Amino acid sequence: QVQLVESGGGLVQPGGSLTLSCAASERSFAKYTMGWFRQAPGKEREFVASINWSGAETYYADSVKGRFTISRDNAKITVDLQMNSLKPEDTAVYFCAGRGLFGSSSAGAFAYWGQGTQVTVSS
Repeated sequence: QVQLVESGGGLVQPGGSLTLSCAASERSFAKYTMGWFRQAPGKEREFVASINWSGAETYYADSVKGRFTISRDNAKITVDLQMNSLKPEDTAVYFCAGRGLFGSSSAGAFAYWGQGTQVTVSS
């Protein structure tokens, strides 16, 4: 019933940009921390970024800090991930995560997950 749906994935060249969007099906998600995780083939799911309920606070993994920006629009119940200066190592399936604990980089701190969207960075 509760859904998080990602969109915006695709193929981009190194150094390029891409914006991912996550749409929540339930208004209650506007009250909670939201986040993005990613999982590359053969690797564990890793934290990318999170944003508190109001959007006033953000938290980034060191690997993406300065390149990625997380934002939210609680009127639309959406969370975006703007990705700049993309590198091949950013290639992964990106997952939107909902109802999380702000400040935590653990996937276990988030209660809901989207289906994922593929981001491929390649020349």
